[in-house]
Amino acid sequence: MVATVAMDTSALMMPVERDVRVFEELERLLGDFECAAPRAVRDELSKLSDGASAEAVAASVGEDLAAERCRIVEHEASYADDVLVELAPEFDYVVTNDGPLKERLLDAGTPVIHIRGRNKLAISKP
Repeated sequence: MVATVAMDTSALMMPVERDVRVFEELERLLGDFECAAPRAVRDELSKLSDGASAEAVAASVGEDLAAERCRIVEHEASYADDVLVELAPEFDYVVTNDGPLKERLLDAGTPVIHIRGRNKLAISKP
């Protein structure tokens, strides 16, 4: 069975910001998986990628990864965290490094994949 995974903004910025090979780590944890990103995540990455700061570089890489590796999910809401919580039942996991979002997802019954240690991913279940 192929796991479906939703990516948030922080997850797609992990390769630059936290030196995490996020897609290799997902393969290690899950085997086969399908990746999706809400339109609001792509929009947030696009806004953050303006400029030459370290955050802008990470967002630009994240934007490229989303375009290359993730199916884009259309939706009505505009705030990425709210969209992920709303859409979470459609996915097996949500990948995030955002503490408050992680708690909201776990409280809603959604398993979360997040950084554990320096650069490895782990699964937390509700």
